[in-house]
Amino acid sequence: MSEGRTFPDLLGDCVHCGFCLQACPTYQLWGEEMDSPRGRIRLMAGLTEGDALDPARIEHFDTCLGCMGCMTACPSGVQYDKLIEQTRARVEETTRRGPTDRVLRGLIFSLFPYPRRIRLVLPLLRLAQRTGAHGWLTRSAMLRRAFPRLTAMAALAPQVPPAAGRRRAGSATTDVSPRQGKVALLTGCVQDAFFASVNRDTVTLLAANGIEVVVPAGQGCCGSLSLHNGRDREAVGMARRLVDQIPDDVDAIITNAAGCGSTLKSYGELLADDPRRAARARGFAAKVKDITEYLGQRDAVAPLHPVPLRVAYHDACHLAHAQGVRREPRDLIGAIPGVELVEIAEPDLCCGSAGVYNILQPTASAELGARKARHVSAARPDLLVAGNPGCLMQLAGATAATGSPVATAHTVELLAAATDAGRAGALAARCTAARPADAPQ
Repeated sequence: MSEGRTFPDLLGDCVHCGFCLQACPTYQLWGEEMDSPRGRIRLMAGLTEGDALDPARIEHFDTCLGCMGCMTACPSGVQYDKLIEQTRARVEETTRRGPTDRVLRGLIFSLFPYPRRIRLVLPLLRLAQRTGAHGWLTRSAMLRRAFPRLTAMAALAPQVPPAAGRRRAGSATTDVSPRQGKVALLTGCVQDAFFASVNRDTVTLLAANGIEVVVPAGQGCCGSLSLHNGRDREAVGMARRLVDQIPDDVDAIITNAAGCGSTLKSYGELLADDPRRAARARGFAAKVKDITEYLGQRDAVAPLHPVPLRVAYHDACHLAHAQGVRREPRDLIGAIPGVELVEIAEPDLCCGSAGVYNILQPTASAELGARKARHVSAARPDLLVAGNPGCLMQLAGATAATGSPVATAHTVELLAAATDAGRAGALAARCTAARPADAPQ
């Protein structure tokens, strides 16, 4: 809970004004009051008054993306994130889901929060991609009808690089004198497995700007996926382990995954009842910075080479809404010589990724992805940039499905490329290769 306030207290902050409706992705899709934040809050209030937690109510809570767009729009400061997390925890504690749902959720939460387990699967996934089996699985209409959520999960998987490309990031000193700081890098789960190059680029970029980087060995999941899906005990256990693993002698704790960042910054509340770790968790949370937030608040040291690209930046919900980080990534990208930074329509609307939402709710996710892809196409970028691995996978799939694929990159990849003239050229070539042959130049 927040600041000692009870669940009914938090519910009472909502004055039912309706400002949240236009900010809610599911209300935008369906126009259904109970699939808006205001409607869901009414359902939550009903539960406190004795209403049954029946399948219809659970479905309305399940279809919420947890994007926090409503919190940005809310004039009353309703802490919807706390409300939906507590409600989902109640659902998971008191409700037995159907067998298919239990199996799928069991698979998700026994795999995705564990980078070592994901890495064991990667060689098999790479083999499936190289032999064409993966493409057949994701294109099969019969399989999509029979197993829509499993095929959605398979379709989201990015191309797995060879073993050399999966090399994990390591600690690094810096040649810049005087040293500008010392940070710990959190490598994440999906990020560490599927986007290890982003972690390596993060280390390179920080070192180029005079920052010493420590990458603690054996670090585990931050608990973000679990917390956002009502698995509170699991999330608390993961938070405790991670807090114990990070050294105290760092100026900041860096994350490059937006979904992780919002949870990491809430550790003070998450571990408030842990007498051994409460104070340490508050100090930990105070040090957490998204990589663009950290660099955006410092004077750049590394010179930037021209990157002649038209770049669209996508706001990851848990970076923009949950953490309030919007200006810094745009400023960093805009400072690269040659970059033309363009905006996407409806920038505050979720792309449909939302952690594992695109697996659990594939139809709604696909609709939101298609909507975002249309806006991306209208902006005509050479490169689409985002600060979250889930968004990158969702956006790559959504733009490809429209027949107008766009090269995608993590914000860090673009910034790191700008510090190396050779990489800047290679990135421009990749963007050209991704563009359809009939696309306007």
